[in-house]
This record gives sequence, C-alpha cells and structure tokens, in this order.
Amino acid sequence: MNRRRIHSRLRIQFVALLMLMGMGSLGLRLWWIQVAHGAEWTAQLRGSSQATVRIPSVRGEIKDRNGLTLVQNRASYEVDFYLPEMVKGYRERFGSPPLTEYRATINGMPKDQKEPDIIKIVNGGIIPRLNDLDLARDYNSGKLQRHYRNDTEVPFSYIKDIDFPTMAKFSEHDVGLPGVDIAIKPVRSYVYGALGAHLLGYVGAPDDINREEARKFTFYQSDVEGKSNIEKSMDEYLRGKPGVRYLRRNAKGTIDGVLREDPPKQGANVFLTLDARIQAIAEEALRAVGRGAAVVVDPNNGNVLAMASVPSFDPNTFIPSIKAKDWKALQKDEADPLVNRAISALPPGSTFKLITAMAGLRKKLANARFNCSGGVSYGEHYFKCWVAEKHYTHGTLGLADAIKVSCDAFFYQYGNAAGIDSIDIIGKLMGLGEESGIHLTGEQAGNLPGPEWMQIHHPQERWSQAQTANVSIGQGYTLVSPLQLAMAYAAAANGGICYYPRFVDKVLNQDGSPALDENGKVAVLQTPRVRADLRNELSREQIDLVRKGLWKVVNEDGGTGGAARLKDVQVAGKTGTAQATDRGHKDTIAWFACFAPFENPKYVVAAMVQGGEHGGSVAGPIATRIIERALALDEGKFDMQVAWLSPAHKANPFQMIKGVTYAGGNVPSGDEENADDSQNADAQMASSDATPDVEPEADSQGKVRRRASVARAVPVATPAPRNFFQRLFGVRRQPVPAATPPPPTRRRGTR
Repeated sequence: MNRRRIHSRLRIQFVALLMLMGMGSLGLRLWWIQVAHGAEWTAQLRGSSQATVRIPSVRGEIKDRNGLTLVQNRASYEVDFYLPEMVKGYRERFGSPPLTEYRATINGMPKDQKEPDIIKIVNGGIIPRLNDLDLARDYNSGKLQRHYRNDTEVPFSYIKDIDFPTMAKFSEHDVGLPGVDIAIKPVRSYVYGALGAHLLGYVGAPDDINREEARKFTFYQSDVEGKSNIEKSMDEYLRGKPGVRYLRRNAKGTIDGVLREDPPKQGANVFLTLDARIQAIAEEALRAVGRGAAVVVDPNNGNVLAMASVPSFDPNTFIPSIKAKDWKALQKDEADPLVNRAISALPPGSTFKLITAMAGLRKKLANARFNCSGGVSYGEHYFKCWVAEKHYTHGTLGLADAIKVSCDAFFYQYGNAAGIDSIDIIGKLMGLGEESGIHLTGEQAGNLPGPEWMQIHHPQERWSQAQTANVSIGQGYTLVSPLQLAMAYAAAANGGICYYPRFVDKVLNQDGSPALDENGKVAVLQTPRVRADLRNELSREQIDLVRKGLWKVVNEDGGTGGAARLKDVQVAGKTGTAQATDRGHKDTIAWFACFAPFENPKYVVAAMVQGGEHGGSVAGPIATRIIERALALDEGKFDMQVAWLSPAHKANPFQMIKGVTYAGGNVPSGDEENADDSQNADAQMASSDATPDVEPEADSQGKVRRRASVARAVPVATPAPRNFFQRLFGVRRQPVPAATPPPPTRRRGTR
C-alpha cells in the first residue's frame, strides 16, 4: 500500500515536473520572441500592416532672364482606375472574374496565358454606374488591356484633365466603385501658349516604368519626363524628388488611416538667357511670313535673347497628353510646325561672304581688287554675277564695296585667292559646320565643305576652283543655321571674339542655392564661353574693314540692304539669297544678318525666310523691326506686352514672298541680288522626333452607349460614406461650389 502511494506521488511529481518544464520552455520561447527578437518581429508586423503610395515629384519652373515665369505647374483633376482593386472587388461580389487568353513569350518561347478580362470587368461593373451619373466617357479598350498586362502598379488614367463640372459631379456623388478615384496631379502649363514653343519643349509620360522602383510601393504614380528642348535637356534638374505616403491597414486588410507622409520636393528652377519681351517682338515680326526663323543674341557675351520659328504650335496641346487626331494633324502639316528652323541648316547665300572676306584678309588680301565683267569661268562652267541678269556689271571693286553690292564675281576670285583651307579655318573658328551645344534638341550641324569633306561624302568628285567659288558665295554644299550665322556676325560686331551661344543662364534650387551636377559642381556657370578669338588671325584694322563693308550695305545708296535702314540707329548687316532643296522641292531662302548700334553693338539679329524672293526686301525688314523695337525697349520708348500667343500658321506658307512691310514702313530697298542656282544643297531641317504621350482614339469596345438610368441586373456595391480610395488617399466628399471652382487642394500627396 505504501509502495502504491509512493509510486502515485512519483507519478504526480513527474507530471508536475513535465508541466513545469513545458511552462518554462514556453516562457523561454516567449522571452526569446518578445524580448530578445522583439524589435525584429515588431518591424515585420509594422511592414505587413501598412501600404505605401508614391507621390509624383513636382517639376521646377522655367523662367526668362528677368524672372518672368514661362512654364509652371497647375492642378489637373483626373479619374483613375486602379485595375487590381477592380478585379479584387469583382471577385468579392461575383466570384471568379471572366478570363481572356493571350499569347506571351516566356523564356524565349511562345505560350498561351490567361488573365482576368479587364475590359469585361470595366464595361460590366464600372461603366454602367458611371453612365447612370453621366460620367462615363469613351476610351481605348486596347490601351486598357495593355496597361493591365504591363503596368499593373500604375493607375490607368480614364479621364485626363477633366473640367470642373465633371469634377464637381464626382465629388457630389459617391460612386461607390472599388478602384475608381479622383486624383489631383500637377501638370505643366506653358503660360504664354505658343511663345517660345520650339525652345521650351513639352513633357509626357515616361517611355518606360522603373519596375524595381514600382515594386517598392503598393501604389505607384510615375513622374512625367521632358520630351524635347529645355524640358528634356534640363530634365534631371527640373524633375525634383518624389514623396511617399504611409497608410495603415487594419486586421482585415482595409486601409483606415495615414501613418505619415514624406512630401515631394519641387525641382530646381531653370533661368534662361531669353528675354520674353524680345522673344515676343521677334515672334510678332516673324509672323509676317509663313516659314522662317529669327535669332537675337548679345554680341558681348553670346547670350541668346530670342529665338523664333514659324509656323509654330502650342505645347499645351501635349498636356497631359495629345489627342491622336491633333498629333496626326501636326505630322501631316507640310509646313512642319514642330521643326525649329532657327537651328536648321540651309544655304546661307551672300551672308557667308563675311567668312570669305575674313579668310582673304587672313591671306593679306586687304588691298586686293577684282573686276566684275558679269561672271567668271572655272573649267567648263561660267559662274555669273547676279547683276548679269540686269544687263550691267559692277566693274573693278575693293573688298568693302564688294560687300556693299554683294558682287558674286568679286568673291569668286577673292575666295579662290584666299583658298578653301583659309575659308574653312575662319568658318570653324566661328562655329560653322558643328553643333553649338545649345540646350535644344534636334540642332543641325550644317556643313562647311572642303577637300577632305569631299573625299568622304563624294569620293567620285575632286575639289576644284569651281567648288571654292560656290562656297565663297554661300552656295554649293555650304549649310548654316540662323543660330550659327548670328554667332558669326556677333564676332564681327564685337571686334573678333567668337562666343558659344548661351541659352541657360542658371539653375537654382527652391532655396535659391545653385543646383549641382552629379560631380558636385555647379550645373550651369554664369560666364560667357569663348570659342575663339579672331584677333589671333586678323588685325583690328582688318576686322574694321569688314565692318565698314557691312555698314555700307545698309547705309549707302546702292547697297543691297537699304530696306533695313533705320532713321535714328546705324545698322550694319548683309543680305543673302540662296537656292536650296527641301525634301525634294526647290526653295528660295532669303537672309539678313545685322547688328546695331554700329559703334557699340547691343544686338545681333539673323533672320531667314523660306520662300523669300530677296534677302533685302523680305528678311531685312524683319531683322530691323526686331532691332528697332529692342533698342526702343531699352530706352523706355516702347513697351512690349508679353501675352498669350496662338500658334503661327499661314493659310499658304509656300507662297513666294516679294517683300515685307510693317506699319510705318522701311526705307525703299536698293538693288536686290538674286540667288545663284548653279548647285542646290539639301537643307538639314532640325529633327522633331520626340515621342509625345498620344491619347489614342476610342475603339469599338471602349465606346459608351449613353442611356437613361434604369435598374440593372448586375449588382452594384452600396455606396458608402467614404469609399476605399477616399480612405486610402484621405479624400473627403466635397459639396459642389456655387459658381467658381475652389483653389487647388492637395490630394494623393501632390501639390
């Protein structure tokens, strides 16, 4: 009996020991998890109970040299579809979603894949409810399907840039649909419409989504990127930094609040050397013609003050995306409004005689005199002077008078005496035949031909005196852009310093500090960039001899630039008329390059008109109107208002223009030179291959049949006081204002 009691006690004690050991090990495990590794598990728990939203960055502004804002941001209301949430909502209400098959390439092998038919889900469960509220819009179903397949993390923009009544209706009616949300996003606004359109550029959706970055967020909103010109070349500084919103999930996975938010940071502001008032003057003057360009530079530092091109376009049509029909219209326009003619290269005609003149002076030809008997023979070809058609000759001339009357026969002989090597040396010092490095896309380098160039591009031909004669008068294979020509004449104006053109003056962060590049250096230096100094090749007296000839062109009777004469200001310049081939069609190019005031030049202008009969009567008045008004602006005698501009476009841009006149008129033109058509070079038009964000037309499956509100068999979720995405992004229902829209408010973390 005693033994049984002892054994019973032992069993009880053994069981108690086991229980104590179990409780001890459980306590030890709890200590191990909660104390020793508590921080690790807490972090995991926090991570699994929150969602993240990427907030797009806000781009910096683009301003002129006086701080006038040319490009800024405005609030845009969009209706977005979060497609995964729509599929999830469909599955919760109706069960398995409809499926569609498609062929995909996996590991290099084609394979049939299945995915939810997002088009049926949208058309069956989303569009009917929107249609009841008169909020449904046509869309492109093919784009929707591709977006769901390739860009799941990114919301699909169903309606972009909606008007205020539509936005108010969304705010008034809680649509009660999963995955449907109103977002307010910052989009670009080009304040003055077409003013400077070829310079500022435009933005659009990125060509590729950064998948690795997108996977870091529950919901992803991408930044826009610059597609052309300043928007593109300065994109890394304008773009800014995105923000993040951290959202709290409850035990059921529903988002019920915001934990915290790291707001986005606005990008740096880009200040241009451009003067918006002078830009407006140039654009107004240039609208007298259908196709042309004008460039205004400061000869004392190389700053580009204005650069205009016609026809033009309104970059706001690209924001937030351009309609397919509008994009097709721009592409089909034979006048090419997207082309920046200011950086396109065309034969310069007699304006090139500036370079030939300096090349001869480099070879000690200051006192050389040549006779014009109506033309000069080289080999089997007889090169006529333009006066031959007028049945007289120029006679024997020196350099200054040859520039004044633009004698071709003189420059045929003078150019050959100087030699093509000397011509090319001077041309290269002035920046001809190569890109300038200006912050604009599509710039053409032009062409400065010579024996080496001929061996590469036309190996079947040999360089000859005839080729040199053609180059000497700016014909043949010679191609120059209005920007390059303006910089060449700036060197003549300032006495011999060849500058690189400067277009971006400075880049400042929002706190006013200079933006830095990837190497930690100031992104843009506010100092002129000198390309070369002609005074190392020529004396001051030689340069003044060329300047004297340019003065005679405008101010003495018999000069070819008499139409550019002004009453109170001495202008010096050079006319030019050339023949070119533009995409298989012959074209006459009228030029005038000038500077003023003669003694202390402040402005250099190069004007080019395609389809202009003569440089003096067509391009000359354009250039001097710009100079006259710019100088009057400086003196306080003229006030050019910077205002919204509609795109420049002539009904018949290919019509030949005999002359340009403005109110007040110009001095009647002197003798007009004609273009030499012995050899027509192919124009190099600035490329406009930027790919915008094109909004495709609605297709058959995306067409909405609008009808009266009726009861539907398909159940719709009961509207709740605040839907999923209202809770997700902190958006509250808003009453409809009485008349005017409210000031933009922050949603989705944008500003």
